[in-house]
Amino acid sequence: MHISPFGPRQEPRLPFTTSTTRRRRLALAAAGALVLSLGLAACGGDDEAEDGKTTLTVATFNEFGYEGLIEEYMELNPDIKVVQKKLGTWEEHRDNLYTKLAAGSGLSDIEAIEGDGMPAILEEKGAFIDLSDESVEGRWLDWKVKAGTNADGELIGYGTDIGPEGICYRADLFKKAGLPTDREEVAALFADWDTYFETGQDFVEKMPDTAWYDSSKGTSQAMINQLAYPFEDEDNNVVATSNPEVREVFDTVTSMQAAGLATNLDQWSPDWIAAFQNDGFATMACPGWMLGIIEGNAAGVKGWDIADAFPGGGGNWGGSFLTVPAMGEHQEEAKKLAEWLTAPEQQIKAFDAKFTFPSQVDAQKDPVLLEATQPFFNDAPVGQILSNRAAAVELQPYKGPKYADIITAFQAAILRVDQGQESPDEAWESFTADVERIG
Repeated sequence: MHISPFGPRQEPRLPFTTSTTRRRRLALAAAGALVLSLGLAACGGDDEAEDGKTTLTVATFNEFGYEGLIEEYMELNPDIKVVQKKLGTWEEHRDNLYTKLAAGSGLSDIEAIEGDGMPAILEEKGAFIDLSDESVEGRWLDWKVKAGTNADGELIGYGTDIGPEGICYRADLFKKAGLPTDREEVAALFADWDTYFETGQDFVEKMPDTAWYDSSKGTSQAMINQLAYPFEDEDNNVVATSNPEVREVFDTVTSMQAAGLATNLDQWSPDWIAAFQNDGFATMACPGWMLGIIEGNAAGVKGWDIADAFPGGGGNWGGSFLTVPAMGEHQEEAKKLAEWLTAPEQQIKAFDAKFTFPSQVDAQKDPVLLEATQPFFNDAPVGQILSNRAAAVELQPYKGPKYADIITAFQAAILRVDQGQESPDEAWESFTADVERIG
């Protein structure tokens, strides 16, 4: 098998769509049910705090490393009160965001957007303000700025982090399976996908009660991140089901699951989280922001490490943006807060808190980042490793406006195979039908 480095539900079949028309219809149908919740969650919360301060709300997901920064900002700006609203996953946050966007009310003053969801957000004309400002020119990597800019040249999102990927692994489980544990020796096992899977087959033969990697969804995401035009071509024509590289990823991941290399778990589910505590798997694709998640889920577990390698060279998974909804009452204050949170100095602090690798040019050169180590990961030099992994990224997959919907459908099909709901051929047919409905 070879994957080119270039290049959970059963229902509803059709993944969440970002169609404005469809959202408006859904919002009207659900208006009665939304009245109370929207009243309680109006944009920005209370316009003014009881003590006369302006209240700004910041809606995020997973770990952005903002808790300490928010406290610092309020100390620097005593007339501002900042309230963070944090959900566990991008999917939860996304659904909440689009419900309120469709209703025309209820969004926070600052809304975080995951990278895969940004292309659809850029299509929302007038829904988010233009954040362009001379003071931030040159702050970010060029491709990060491009990913946050709409067709009219408006900068809709200030970049937070990016997700250069290594492979995190359980050195203690490697030792039990007779595999190397030293980072440099382990890196050779992750040189390409063939070697990675072959090592996994050896591992599960010796450790049948432990999967090689955490989820088919996560591994498929890592592979898709190495394809230039996985789902849409440069003119936004959908090519997902005709692209042989996409089919190869699908076939490889489902066959590896059948061979026992993967868990059958839905990534981010409670069972997936529990697997960190019960030796459920030995490796996983590991962008920088995943380090904090692993440390939290695997609290008390000893043996985690990270290798300075990624199959096929390099890959970037994730990285987010901060946006300011146009419906907000405190747009200028929100823009100032978003600008401050995404400044290089603050992104270094966020990295120090949760290892979210910065997208800012100056932050990537900061000695604090380059010299950072992580005790939980066997004192790994995570700053240097992630910097090396970022330098190894040769391409970013093109993400058109339908990317988020298609990747959702793709991973849902893989999960149905994992959980025995469909055979690989049936799941591919279902995926094809979903893509046709997406359009």
